[in-house]
Parts: sequence; C-alpha cells; structure tokens
Amino acid sequence: MVLLKSQPIELGSPAPDFRLKSVEGQEFSLKSFSDAKILVVLFICNHCPYVQAIEDRIIALQQDYGPKGVQLVGICSNDPTDYPEDAPKKLLKRWQEKSYGFPYLIDSTQEVAKAYGAVCTPDIYVYDANRKLAYHGQVDDQWQDATQVTRHDIREAFDALLAGKSPDSKQLPAIGCSIKWKKS
Repeated sequence: MVLLKSQPIELGSPAPDFRLKSVEGQEFSLKSFSDAKILVVLFICNHCPYVQAIEDRIIALQQDYGPKGVQLVGICSNDPTDYPEDAPKKLLKRWQEKSYGFPYLIDSTQEVAKAYGAVCTPDIYVYDANRKLAYHGQVDDQWQDATQVTRHDIREAFDALLAGKSPDSKQLPAIGCSIKWKKS
C-alpha cells in the first residue's frame, strides 16, 4: 500500500465535467447535481483502509448536510485488475450494504480522476454553488479513530459555505492509498 497525500489544487478552480455511470447503471454528469448548494466529489474505493476508516463519517455527512443542500458523489477510479474489491459488482454490494445515500460512480477510463488531479483514496473536493473549488483536504484530524476527532475540517468548510463565507484557506491534505492506475 502506497500512502499519498492529496495534491494542492488552486482554490477557485472550476469543477471538471464528467459523465459516468453509477454502480446501479444510472448515468450522472456534473449537471446532474446543479441544484446542490455544495457539491462534494469523493474519490473513494472499497479496498483502501483509509477510506474504510472514514466511510461511516462520509455517509453521516450526506445524512447531516443533505437536507441543507450538500450533495456528495463518490467516484471509484481504481483499476480492479489487481484490486478485485474495487470491481463494479463489489462496489454496488458495499454501496447497498452501507446505504451510502449518495451516488457512487465508476470511472473505468480513469479520465475523471486525471481531470480532477486525484491521486489517492480518499481525495475530497468541495465545490460551492458556482462549482468553484472551496475546499480540498481531509475530513477531520483523525482518520483512524472517529472517537479521537478534535477538528471537523470538512464540516467547518460546509458550515462556512452555507453561511455565505469562504472556508479557511489553510487546508490539510487528505491521506490515503494511491489510485490504482491501469498498467500501460
């Protein structure tokens, strides 16, 4: 397992468009989420222990903030060849078992991950109503143990945006497993 940190992306950058199918076979694009006040694009997967550790917290984010206009969307860009847990059928099974509450998309060409500059799972992008990047970083300050969290970075970013303010520009990167790129 290769540990990586999300790479800095300039705040204010526009959200790259995409057109991907969900684990259920429904097609989504950036426009599919045009009604959301805040759009959160999460590059996640099944096999990564970093994603597994925060999975319940990201599900709770959708439950807590969805009614306020925040929409999460998960994207798996991993090549499942060497990571069968990230194959579409396994993604669907986990999505159903955990009741994600948000769409889980499959980036089989890996072009969307490249367009976003995603390098790890999780890699988290928070866009404002104009789909400009407002936050790119960690969920909170304790990826391993939710009971030890002292700072809720992403919730603070949501609260600022919902109040018409900008999130703190000091943002700590997410850490996680490398995206499993296709071998050329």
